[in-house]
This record gives sequence, C-alpha cells and structure tokens, in this order.
Amino acid sequence: MRDINDILPRIPNMRWGALTNRPPTNQRIREMNRLFPHNGRWHTVFEDRDYVLVDGRPIRKADPSAGT
Repeated sequence: MRDINDILPRIPNMRWGALTNRPPTNQRIREMNRLFPHNGRWHTVFEDRDYVLVDGRPIRKADPSAGT
C-alpha cells in the first residue's frame, strides 16, 4: 500500500495537507492546524457520524451530552 505522501505533490511552504470526505469548516481547519505537525505532510481524514479516521486510525467522537 502506497503512502499518500508518495502520490500528492508538496506545495512550497505547506504546513500540512488533508484530504477529507467533507468540506472542512473554519473551526475544523483550526482544529487540524492544532493537531497536525507542521512537517509538510499530507493526511487523510474520513469523518463519519460516530468516529473519525485520521491516517487510517479510528478516533471516536465524544458525546457532548455525556459530561465527561
């Protein structure tokens, strides 16, 4: 399996890049700017109702009504 960074081009002065299955909102971009290292690499972000896959690793979404 090829890495996404072998396929997608580097952009000069790029901090990070993300391929997403939904158009990102400004809030989501600020969140990804905090999460992704500024090493100029591409990441895949697949968002579903209950979880988010980032680079193939599942992250469960927190339930805001749970209180924890």
